[in-house]
Amino acid sequence: MKHIDCYLDFISPYAYLAFERLPRALEGLSYQVSYRPILFAGLLQHHGQLGPAEIAPKRDWTYRQVLWLAREHGIAMDLPAAHPFNPLALLRLAWACARQGAPNRYVCETIFRHAWQGGAAADDAARLQALTAQLVPTRDPAGAEVKQALRAATDAALAAGVFGVPTFAVDGRLFWGLDALPMLRAQIEGDVRVDAVWAAAASVAQGVRR
Repeated sequence: MKHIDCYLDFISPYAYLAFERLPRALEGLSYQVSYRPILFAGLLQHHGQLGPAEIAPKRDWTYRQVLWLAREHGIAMDLPAAHPFNPLALLRLAWACARQGAPNRYVCETIFRHAWQGGAAADDAARLQALTAQLVPTRDPAGAEVKQALRAATDAALAAGVFGVPTFAVDGRLFWGLDALPMLRAQIEGDVRVDAVWAAAASVAQGVRR
């Protein structure tokens, strides 16, 4: 059985789509997943990047594309009332619900659907209160222990080389994005073509730097 670490942030529509698609993409394989919510903004800051929603033309394209992809894959999706939103409360809630080292799929699914179904504001205070009551966290989402868990998960992601969400880590390799799911499946199946592209990519010399 293969173990997959799934790094995600509820702010990302691509993370939501990949999360919903993952069971079907890996259907028939033997695997287990640890879901690891992290702060995407922390990755962006570390790598000196802007988020897709911070670049106006890319923002418009992102929303068009994710709605299209959702319909293509049969995934229910509505854009939230405002985006980007501050995901910290959602991320901390997820870690507050972690009972065996990481939040389970039900917790992550419930939070993702809170953000990406229905079209309401993901960070609305009343909705967050209702979501918290639904999930019944075992720790205080605003407590120091939960905040440290989120920081530790984000630091671990950076140490592993994660640069975006969603990222799936298996066998010491990282697979980024919804469109990486077929490649992730091939890795789990032991497809030698994945080894070939890994070797080819490693052989390319660094060119011009800006």
